Amino acid sequence: MKEKRLLFALVALLVLGSLFPLPALAQQATPSDDEVNAIARQLFCPVCENTPLDVCPTEACRQWRELIRQMLAEGKSEDEIIQFFVDNYGARVLAEPPRQGINWIFYIVPPLAFLTGLFLLGRGLRDWQRKARQTAVQPPPVPAADEYAARLEEELRKRR
Repeated sequence: MKEKRLLFALVALLVLGSLFPLPALAQQATPSDDEVNAIARQLFCPVCENTPLDVCPTEACRQWRELIRQMLAEGKSEDEIIQFFVDNYGARVLAEPPRQGINWIFYIVPPLAFLTGLFLLGRGLRDWQRKARQTAVQPPPVPAADEYAARLEEELRKRR
């Protein structure tokens, strides 16, 4: 009788336990496409020139995106994954050049060129306005070589 109760309790426990399934702790969630593309967007395809890895249609890029997914599933960080690609393919795979060495030129020259252009444009507009004011204020010059025209102009001014 005691054994029947124990067996009944075990069966009841198994039935109740199967009603509430729990995920296995060893399973890891597969990284989403958005997580993979967030990293792939920061990289260029090492095979195709000037094509971001997240939109490149080649089979190699699909494999590299799967490699990123696998590395994310292993728990690697974004920086570790990017560094892996830099180590294997060089800094040319980065969508944004590293801010070191000669690459600083890419960050300094465009703003300086823009500011220089604004300065030159402002100066040109100021000179243009100054010349427009000077020509509007001054009457047209009377040629001194023609004495007859000068005397005629003087006579006309006197009659007014």
